[in-house]
Amino acid sequence: MRIMLIGYGRMGHMIETLAKNAGHSIEKIIDIENVGELSTLDKIADVALDFSSPAVLPLLSDCVRRTGLPVVSGVTGCTKEDLALFNSLGDFAPVLHSANYSVGVAVFKRMLRDISPTLLGAFDVEITEAHHNQKADAPSGTAKLLYEAIDPAHAYTPVYGREGMCGKRDAHEIGIHALRGGTVAGTHTVSFFGQDEELSITHRANSRAIFANGALAAAQSLIGRKNGAYTLDQILFGE
Repeated sequence: MRIMLIGYGRMGHMIETLAKNAGHSIEKIIDIENVGELSTLDKIADVALDFSSPAVLPLLSDCVRRTGLPVVSGVTGCTKEDLALFNSLGDFAPVLHSANYSVGVAVFKRMLRDISPTLLGAFDVEITEAHHNQKADAPSGTAKLLYEAIDPAHAYTPVYGREGMCGKRDAHEIGIHALRGGTVAGTHTVSFFGQDEELSITHRANSRAIFANGALAAAQSLIGRKNGAYTLDQILFGE
């Protein structure tokens, strides 16, 4: 697999190492100092893996529209407008965006999707996520994914932390809390608090390698597919 790597931070470096170890080639690395090259590059790779930032999206969009380059994106901090623009690239190439490429998190989402209709209303729901002290965005993209799995219709109001005399907890809210410190790769817990009982589900990442390996596997699966905006569930579970 020939890869164009966009974004050369911690995740970009890890993807580069794991890709080379698996026998793949890195044809081009795009980072802040040469991001403008996206405007002129030909299709020099089989797929692009993008772990940069939402600010790169307009240039990436031009590249995909011009070349039909498949893209696997793990960019976090995207707005609804950013995601709509990215998904529109499915008219020109197979593209996939996910805030988390862990198989365990994908299963976590499916579990929440299955059990939440039974528990919502009777149980209070709180989401807690913890990451290393260098993470720029909060709450994490994965916490947002879990929230969407719990309440896809947005019938409940997300509350980001609490402070002061905030009053009695509203039955139609979902608390979302971000912890930052040390070198935590990523821990996410969803707790359902009911009358005299509690159910909590936790996913703990011990290394970023699970995300990098998942993104590489998704990239291999994306190559050769028809144009379209895919989800990780479609790639992993054939939905």
